[in-house]
Amino acid sequence: MKDFTEAGNVRDWGTVDLRMNTERTSPRTYLVTGAASGIGRSTREYLEGCGHRVLGADLKDAEIVADLSTVEGRESLVEQATRLSSGRLDAVLAVAGVDTGGPVTVSVNFYGAKATLEGLRPLLLRSPAPRAVAVSSITSVHEHDEQMVTMMLNGTEEQARARAEVAPFAYASSKRALSRWIRRASISAEWAGAGIPLNAVAPGLVHTALLDRLFDDPATERRIRAGTPMPLTEPFPAERVAELLAFLASERNGQITGQAIFIDGGADAIIRGDSVW
Repeated sequence: MKDFTEAGNVRDWGTVDLRMNTERTSPRTYLVTGAASGIGRSTREYLEGCGHRVLGADLKDAEIVADLSTVEGRESLVEQATRLSSGRLDAVLAVAGVDTGGPVTVSVNFYGAKATLEGLRPLLLRSPAPRAVAVSSITSVHEHDEQMVTMMLNGTEEQARARAEVAPFAYASSKRALSRWIRRASISAEWAGAGIPLNAVAPGLVHTALLDRLFDDPATERRIRAGTPMPLTEPFPAERVAELLAFLASERNGQITGQAIFIDGGADAIIRGDSVW
């Protein structure tokens, strides 16, 4: 697709890298959870390649070592981030997540992400262009346990963890709850009222160490591909998700909020058809 711009210049939009959206801004300070592997590591590398400062958080191999499955770990994340950032962050990217099933999945994927965003929100208030983004998943529109989702949104962590002990679909349920929370919180006084766009991205099949291991078994690969059909593309590198996260967390995104943006090769359009709500 060609765009004929002024002075006769021609731009091929098919070759435009989202990096242009972050390279042209002044250096910013980002915090990325899950920064030691997968999408989190790719996001860190991408942002650093654009000249920004990144504080990584993970269970190991990061500036901030914290276990987001526990209340103590979440509090430690906030404490360390406040100290290392001197009390100011320009963007928070809650990328950390697990797919182990059961209560820990609920604690990390929903409560850990929510505590990261809420706990670090005061540090964003000192930025002239604060942004916040989380990583949801295409599984947010897969089969899930509605009771578990309701407990995450309206109940307690203990209730949600207890439900995850006996009910299936903990991963899909945790991501569905996170997407719903993003939508609700984004328009509140704490977020929109404070001028902080709050969004999520929902990736389809991304080449990470976990997916590659699962694909080692042909039967498992067939099952996963059937559950997440991607007519536009095959499973893609984590860098593609990093580019989208970087844009949403950049100064250039001043209007998009409350969205879970699917980067999934068309999977959501197949799963939900023409239903957009």
